[in-house]
Amino acid sequence: MQTAFGRKRTKKGRREKIQVRAERKSVVKVIKKQAILWGLMGLLAMGCGCARQEGLGEAESILESTTSVSEGTSRASEGTGTGVTKAEALKSSEEESTASTEAPEENQEYTIVMVGDVLLHTPVEESCRQEDGSYNYDSLFAHTKDVISEADLALVNQEVIIGGAELGISGYPCFNADFSLCDSLVEAGFDVICHATNHALDKGRAGLLSCAKHWKESYPQITVLGIHDTKDTSTAYGADPVILEVGDIRIAVLNYTYGTNGIALPADMPFGVDLLKEAQVEADIRRAEEIADFTIVCPHWGTEYRLVPDASQEKWTKLFLENGADLVLGTHPHVIEPVEWVRDEETGHEMLVYYSLGNFVNWTSGTGKGVANRMVGGMAEVTIGRLDTGEVKVTSYGIRPLVSHVTSGAEGVTAYFWEDYSEKLAAENEIVFQDSDFSREYCVDLCDQVWGNLWRTDNK
Repeated sequence: MQTAFGRKRTKKGRREKIQVRAERKSVVKVIKKQAILWGLMGLLAMGCGCARQEGLGEAESILESTTSVSEGTSRASEGTGTGVTKAEALKSSEEESTASTEAPEENQEYTIVMVGDVLLHTPVEESCRQEDGSYNYDSLFAHTKDVISEADLALVNQEVIIGGAELGISGYPCFNADFSLCDSLVEAGFDVICHATNHALDKGRAGLLSCAKHWKESYPQITVLGIHDTKDTSTAYGADPVILEVGDIRIAVLNYTYGTNGIALPADMPFGVDLLKEAQVEADIRRAEEIADFTIVCPHWGTEYRLVPDASQEKWTKLFLENGADLVLGTHPHVIEPVEWVRDEETGHEMLVYYSLGNFVNWTSGTGKGVANRMVGGMAEVTIGRLDTGEVKVTSYGIRPLVSHVTSGAEGVTAYFWEDYSEKLAAENEIVFQDSDFSREYCVDLCDQVWGNLWRTDNK
């Protein structure tokens, strides 16, 4: 099994490779059939006392053309046209001959990554504001976008609503981001935006509608989960869970939040935000299991700043497991939490759980000691594939530590992978003025405490 770590392949490149591989296999199958056909014809001729050496020579030439096919030339199609015509008389017997000799299709594996909260406290927003008053959030993803874009499926927890400048750009406690954040998220390579968070209604009905509309109009190819401007896309009103096709695998992705900070859903939009409600979640997962090969649940849950799962997370984990979910990618606590496999003893079904990915980017509003752990997040890296049985399973997984680097001034806030985060950078991180415990070694100790050896090893 190949791990998700270190893959250097763009999504466009992957799709092109898959297509080329499929076309190549198809052509090679035709070539094999032609070779067998000509061999049969040669044998028939020999049986009649008329050896057809030229026919056998043609078959050999066709086989030799395989090299040109694999290099992307058109010789294969030229070499097979006449052969197909000649094969018509023996088509039935030729198909029977080749049915048992064709090699099985190669099983594909696909990488899934997800990062935690894009948490835009005021200092983060200010770092992204340009001299002309506009906003550009590219700097947040400058050091991670290559890895994000290389994944076959990339998800992010968009903690704050993106309601646009007309509603006022704001930080804690009622957040709102500029529309240009959408541009930066797409440019970074994210395919799925999880909007079901406790801040989804920070700008009320107007913010939710504005966010949903902008995504639809500007980036219809991006999958936005957790919020709805019409009931047509809500599972509570009969819609099916969102299904994403990655290669030959159908993946269902569900996104819920525990609540919206006490802000009630608009009276005319009870479908506006997907909430963790037992009956609905059970129904959604069961339906996902019917129409998809693999089910991911992205819950916004747990207790803020707690490094271990709480009782509510344990309850929901049991419910997800019993209804057949395969992978849980959790957010909300703003700190990292453990990763573990859970198993349904009655059915034997197993599910991989990332309880909290922490913050992707953050400049906490907290002060004093105890805030350093909010600067460490994780990227879930999961590889899935189809087994010989047809079942889709996790074939490898890991967690890749991230560090929020914060300095004053333009583009002063960004996220680094831990392996790229030097002692010099750690010493320059202005979080040390709030919590002097922060250091590169502090990040290492925290990862060891929460994840053990998982972040240091490949799980194959």
